[in-house]
Amino acid sequence: MRRNTAVFVAALSLGCASGGYVDGSPAAPAVGSSAGPDGGGEIDITLLMVGDAGWAKADDPVLDRVAAHASERPDRTVVVFLGDNVYPDGLAAVGSPDRERGEHILKAQLRVGRKSGALTGRGARLVFVPGNHDWDRSRPNGWEEVLGQGRFLVSNGAELLPAGGCPGPSVVDVGSQVRIVALDTQWWLHGEAKPQDPTSECGVDSEIEILDSLGVALEAPESRQVVVVGHHPLASTGRHAGYFEWKDHIFPLRNVAKWMWLPLPIIGSVYPLMRRLGVTAQDMSGSENRHMRQALDSVFAIYRPLIYASGHDHSLQVLKGETARYFLVSGASTIGHFSAVGREARTRYARAATGFMRLDFTTDRRVRLGVFTVDERGTETEEYSVWLDTR
Repeated sequence: MRRNTAVFVAALSLGCASGGYVDGSPAAPAVGSSAGPDGGGEIDITLLMVGDAGWAKADDPVLDRVAAHASERPDRTVVVFLGDNVYPDGLAAVGSPDRERGEHILKAQLRVGRKSGALTGRGARLVFVPGNHDWDRSRPNGWEEVLGQGRFLVSNGAELLPAGGCPGPSVVDVGSQVRIVALDTQWWLHGEAKPQDPTSECGVDSEIEILDSLGVALEAPESRQVVVVGHHPLASTGRHAGYFEWKDHIFPLRNVAKWMWLPLPIIGSVYPLMRRLGVTAQDMSGSENRHMRQALDSVFAIYRPLIYASGHDHSLQVLKGETARYFLVSGASTIGHFSAVGREARTRYARAATGFMRLDFTTDRRVRLGVFTVDERGTETEEYSVWLDTR
């Protein structure tokens, strides 16, 4: 009995996570629509980071608040959807019984652009990045579903980057201050058919080509700050990094259905422990995932981007980095879809809550990050803000 208890306590100590606010910072002064504080420069471009919105409904409060931010200056705003755009299995093929449901989910996200352009007739630019669920949860048909989602988004005035199941990088320069570099990280982790050398039509379709092209993309002109976006995090303290809350150890069946409050202590700790042992490529402990992160970080260490932003973990996180200067996780952008998060020494902010992130780039080369939580009533709170260190 004592041995079983010891195992249970040890399991709880491995990666137990908090559901609440972890760290904070004095609020950075807000940037005005025409000029920054202290006589600073105007906003050149705004990026809104929206992740894992694949359960979206037309009236989702988080997306309504994203649209409100995008409406401030739609001609200078880019909304980046960070993957898992359609849960649970991506956008089904035309003619499938599930196709209509998937289209409704994407249209709920596309409304952000239409709402932001309600007065001008021209909304914010919408960029979608593929996630593992958009690849049919890594199933054999995943590549076809990514192709189909890309066609649907383009026909509705948005973009899927990288397109065609290609790994990227796709480079988009916006305004005069920012370079967005988009990666399809699921390409690295997908064990089924995908565009790959020597048979694909992608300009870049092998690991060495990806890393060479990424280095070229990161060597941006000095006038531009580089923001790399992909679905899978390179740094995180969420579930995909092995952080689980005590309820996962005692009530493990809630991972199958939220209402299954059947206590299974000790046995319940097997699931979190297995996740830490690398049973899936979708977790940071997986061998394919580790290889991908090491490869990308090897390039970041030479050509250091300002930000790497991702979703995948259903939380809001800001972490100080060594390769990228900052790692952002914004993977909780529909009401009720969030999970527990832990902390590390490099954590600057972490919260198990729904919301999104905003990055304002000013003409005098300053960058302000704001993290916004949104509750089911649509109440928005800027819980964290900071002027980023761009040196």
